[in-house]
Amino acid sequence: MSCSQPFHSSKCIRGACHFMAGTLLCICLTIAFLLAGIEHSVAGMYLCRDASGKVNFTNVPNSSNCTAYKLQKKQVDWSIQSSISNRSDRSRYDSEIRRIARRYRVDPPLIKAIIHVESDFNHKAISNQGAQGLMQLMPATARELRVANPFNPRENIDGGTRYFRQMLDSFGGDLVLSLAAYNAGPGLVSRTGGVPQITETRRYVSKVLKRYKVYKSLM
Repeated sequence: MSCSQPFHSSKCIRGACHFMAGTLLCICLTIAFLLAGIEHSVAGMYLCRDASGKVNFTNVPNSSNCTAYKLQKKQVDWSIQSSISNRSDRSRYDSEIRRIARRYRVDPPLIKAIIHVESDFNHKAISNQGAQGLMQLMPATARELRVANPFNPRENIDGGTRYFRQMLDSFGGDLVLSLAAYNAGPGLVSRTGGVPQITETRRYVSKVLKRYKVYKSLM
């Protein structure tokens, strides 16, 4: 191009357009890469499966068989929290259990096992049948035992342990029959001459004996 030619010739215009188009393409590609980087950072991890079927986690997808794996926020498992808090509750009555159980000549870990199965250490527990407190005393039984307040832990443990002592005396110290009588009533156990064929009672006896074994080793 000579100096006498106009600067804005058609050739120059085409060159400028090519330059501008190239620049615009570079800008678009840069933005695309930036957006891809942002997307990767948001997705965080990818789950990729190779030809053999093996699964791998990566932060950079390396094949078409990769899917975004979004990390979920950690949520509190309230059942675990409840279990942890109950562990402290299971020890809060130990001194009362020891003192009262020895008074009535009953092994303290056994009374603790009964409380665990009966109410899970909830001194305010009320069953569907109306049994109350830690050792789930029926209102009529509580009155016979002169337990003024079944929801008072000390009174409830005293009444329940005294009642269980009566079961032991009635069935010659037989632990299994005494537990069955505590659950199903002494009259039914006496009539059947053994543990009644009641699923709930049989499960109850089994659960208490298992807990008894555990608390025996701990206490």
